[in-house]
Amino acid sequence: MNNNELIDLANAAKNKSYSPYSKFRVGAALLTKDGKVFQGANIENAAYGVTICAERTAAFAAKLDGNDEFLAIAIASDSKDYITPCGACRQVLMELCGEDLDVIVTNGNGDVKSFKLNELLPFSFGDKNLNS
Repeated sequence: MNNNELIDLANAAKNKSYSPYSKFRVGAALLTKDGKVFQGANIENAAYGVTICAERTAAFAAKLDGNDEFLAIAIASDSKDYITPCGACRQVLMELCGEDLDVIVTNGNGDVKSFKLNELLPFSFGDKNLNS
């Protein structure tokens, strides 16, 4: 699967977002090494603290399905700016998907940028810190 196909799936997931409060729709598509794709969308709640982001929705679904090896995640929104994962999502993606995960982001013009997760979360904290 190429980046454009993964972005298309992130956009499709974005259309399923439940964001009545912020009106800020986000979709994600997480690609496993064996070619499976797990989509996620942000799901808001009137009690804002229990809202969940698109990236975590996709990552949790993939993990629940038994997946441990990932290649990339694409993230799409309606914003004119590039949208990267929030801090909580970066931490979850680091733990579940690994620092070499490709993070593909788009903007409202359809432009694309790609990062490695470890570029977005340098000096991360994880199991390696707990087992030393």
